[in-house]
Amino acid sequence: MTKPHLSLLLLSLMAATAQADVRLSEVFSEHMVLQRDRPLRVWGQATPGKTLTVELGGRSGTAHVGPDGRWRAQLPPLPAGGPHRLFVKGDGIVALNDILIGDVWLLGGQSNMEWPLAPTDTGPQEVASPQNPQLRHLRVPLRASVQPEAEIAPASWVVAEPGRVGEFSAIGYHFARQMQAVQGVPIGLINTAWGGSMLETWMSREAALRDPDLAPAVRALPADNATFSAALGQRMLPRIAAWQKGLPLEGADASGWSAASDIDAAWPTLQAPGVWEGQGLANVDGVVWMRKRIELQPTQAAGSAELHLAKVDDCDEVWVNGQKVGGQCGWEQPRRYAVPAGLLRAGANWIAVRVTDTGGGGGIHGDAADLRLDTAAGTVSLAGAWRARVEKATMTAGPAANNAPSLGHNGLIAPLQGLSVRGVLWYQGEENSGRAAAYAEGFKRLIQDWRGQFADPKLPFFFVQLASWLPLADNRPDGNGWAELRASQAAALALPHTGMATAIDVGDAVDIHPRNKRTVGQRLAGLAMHELGLRAAPATGPRLTSHQARGSEFELRFDTTVGGLRTAHAGEPLRGFYVAGADRRWMPAEAQLDGDRIVLRSAAVPAPVAARYAWVNNASEANVVGGDGLPLPPLRTDDWPLESAGRRYGR
Repeated sequence: MTKPHLSLLLLSLMAATAQADVRLSEVFSEHMVLQRDRPLRVWGQATPGKTLTVELGGRSGTAHVGPDGRWRAQLPPLPAGGPHRLFVKGDGIVALNDILIGDVWLLGGQSNMEWPLAPTDTGPQEVASPQNPQLRHLRVPLRASVQPEAEIAPASWVVAEPGRVGEFSAIGYHFARQMQAVQGVPIGLINTAWGGSMLETWMSREAALRDPDLAPAVRALPADNATFSAALGQRMLPRIAAWQKGLPLEGADASGWSAASDIDAAWPTLQAPGVWEGQGLANVDGVVWMRKRIELQPTQAAGSAELHLAKVDDCDEVWVNGQKVGGQCGWEQPRRYAVPAGLLRAGANWIAVRVTDTGGGGGIHGDAADLRLDTAAGTVSLAGAWRARVEKATMTAGPAANNAPSLGHNGLIAPLQGLSVRGVLWYQGEENSGRAAAYAEGFKRLIQDWRGQFADPKLPFFFVQLASWLPLADNRPDGNGWAELRASQAAALALPHTGMATAIDVGDAVDIHPRNKRTVGQRLAGLAMHELGLRAAPATGPRLTSHQARGSEFELRFDTTVGGLRTAHAGEPLRGFYVAGADRRWMPAEAQLDGDRIVLRSAAVPAPVAARYAWVNNASEANVVGGDGLPLPPLRTDDWPLESAGRRYGR
């Protein structure tokens, strides 16, 4: 054996011995960032009874390994800097290289916070551009659990490099770039966001038990994930049987389900676009066939065509008249397939889609206008009822985030306790819009809960108010889930050390995931800089301070206008205001700007008693901003009951 080979063998043996004696928690890896100017806590597992020494950047501490094999050490704070090496010494040594000390920000919420940089409007340029290697990102793997986990699932910190940042949270990335430009310190992003997750899953068990609506579900949780999953499976099969009465699941032969004939007369229907979880197949993952018969004129059947299936969650295989025309995976990817000339027929035609859902929502979703067949003689809409049948149900290997309160917290947040973080960035609420009024207290409870979890009663908590979404034609100022959810989000500003980034001007009517993440990240950075004393002016946008009815007029007064109110684009009229009289009927209002005051009038409301602004699902037409360009958040002066009042978790 040559000496180089002998050296490698010895190093491998030493590493194996060290790992057998000492192991760091999964959150610790090379390239990580630890919070500056705070006690540094490090933990892991080792042989019970051992005493360990932990060293980092000239600081050291000791830890005694308990009977359960777990240990925890605390080191004195370090200033921003690095790179350092982290050593844990017992009978062997574990060493981690390239540890930076800076600011650590915890990212939480749903898919808009989770959304990666690459598929954003500026993603390709950002990914290819030079990067600051002192920006690091940890994507915590998604895992729900009925009990608090001691470890995150295995993951690694990633250094910002060209070609690598595309997987970073886009909002987190733009926030960090803005902060680094001002602070010049390393920044670590810990991304725990989970697409489609509800607020209640992110609360600890203790916080959920304090909510009378959540407590019964939490108390009913079994002791382990396997028991929980088995119970879910037992409920799923009867649900499927009830939904597709008389159509067996076991032993069904799906080989002919793509046929160009009426084989599906006995099948139930699903509305598309729309995920099937809300149509009788709640919590069903697996394979579902969706079929649609369409009638074509000879001119429509002539020549080639293009089939648009909006988006499919998660994978699809597609047949037209029994011939396969395509398929792909990616729940957010638009589906478009070429239909060759000669495949379509005058008269009856059949489209069959085999949908595979790997978790969360399943089915054809997106904008109805994107569900169509484009022919040489015009477009045929495919929106509406589709025949559907479950081919195969996948029994979940574990709970999902929305199966019960606290499950997301147990799997992703609980294992991080012990880390110091500079603050939290949060973008969530879409999943809770159906019970928007209840969100106000629930969100405040979550913020206080997380401050307790991370042992910091003043932990900064900055959040994004929901962006605009849904067709403008569907807007109504007298009751809608997104407007009410935005108000419930804003209620959290009553807590100290919170801030809200308004995003009504960067939404998308047809896509719940607007691609402009830079603006949102930069607005969150403005809030953080003001909180940290790095920006004099507040980054909140204008704030309503008072209102008064004056005969046929209604007056609104504002502060934090940073130089005065204006419209987003010079010369345009003020839009987005409504007034109502004692009859509580809302009518559009003309608005006149007078310094930091706005006066509203409506010929249809001779004696207004209340006003609302941007109080609709899609508030993109509202156009009042402050002197710094930050939008005026949605507001209402009334306290009339919300449409969602009384809708709570579990009822």
